[in-house]
Formats: sequence, C-alpha cells, structure tokens
Amino acid sequence: MLGVASLGCGRGSPERAKITASAETEYRAAITAVLDGWHAAAAAADEEGYFKLLTPDAVFLGTDAAERWDVAAFRRYAHPHFARGRAWRFKAVRRDIALHPSGDVAWFDEDLATENLGPARGSGVLVHDGATGAWRIAQYNLALTVPNAQLAEVMRLVATHGSAPVPPAP
Repeated sequence: MLGVASLGCGRGSPERAKITASAETEYRAAITAVLDGWHAAAAAADEEGYFKLLTPDAVFLGTDAAERWDVAAFRRYAHPHFARGRAWRFKAVRRDIALHPSGDVAWFDEDLATENLGPARGSGVLVHDGATGAWRIAQYNLALTVPNAQLAEVMRLVATHGSAPVPPAP
C-alpha cells in the first residue's frame, strides 16, 4: 500500500503497518477533496458524481430517526431532488479527519452551513481502495445541532409528533 511503512510484524501482532507522514498528508487532501466534491455534486445536481463517491454498501443516516438508507434506498429518495436540477447545498465550515494507522480507514466530523437546515453536522467513515487509490464514503450521518437551552422544547415537539419517545425527567 502506498505510504505505509512495514514494521515487519505479522497479522495479529500488536504492532501493525503504520502510515507515513507524507502519505497521511496526501490522504487527508484526498479525503477533503472527496467530501467537498460530494457536497459540490449535490449542489450541482450531479447525481452520478454524487453516488459514485459512496461505497456500494454505504449507509446514509438522515436527520429523521427513520432515515437509515442503503445506497439504493437513498438514491430513490434523492433522485427527485437531483432531477429538478438542484439537490441541496452543504458547505463544510469546519472538518476534522482522523486516519487509522494502516491508512485504510478514515473517519471525520464536519460542521455544515446549509440553505434549508441551518447549522448541521455531518460525520462518517471513508475507506481507501488500495487497488484504485480512491477514497469512498462508507457511512455518512447528517445531524441537526440543537442548542442545549432548547433541547427540552425540541424533545416536547418530538414527543407530540410521535417520532421518538421522550425520556422521563431526572
């Protein structure tokens, strides 16, 4: 694998192959490009470009508790948005990326500026395909951020509409 220094240890050993500093920089740039490109594809209504950045077995977790979609279900949901010429606009205003020492897996979280949702947060996992060198999104979790001062009000609204149970007050 590109940029991985072998420590000469076998599988199962406490010491594993470790990504080099130069590969980590390269991978972070590639991951940033994938995530920014994914958001740009949605804004441009590029359905093919958007979905090619997901792994075949990817999962998208939406803001509603019922929104846990595999790629086919997410595409069915998203297609009408793309077909109208513009899906959604998300722009990362902050992003943190962490890499597994092997260089095969990365996870991230990002704060988003959005047109329709207001402030939001995305997080997820990307996997690296050693054969193609491409990073692809294996899981994305879109969440709305709720200020703690408004949490009780939001919980009451959710309970009123039957979307999720409200835990008893402490």
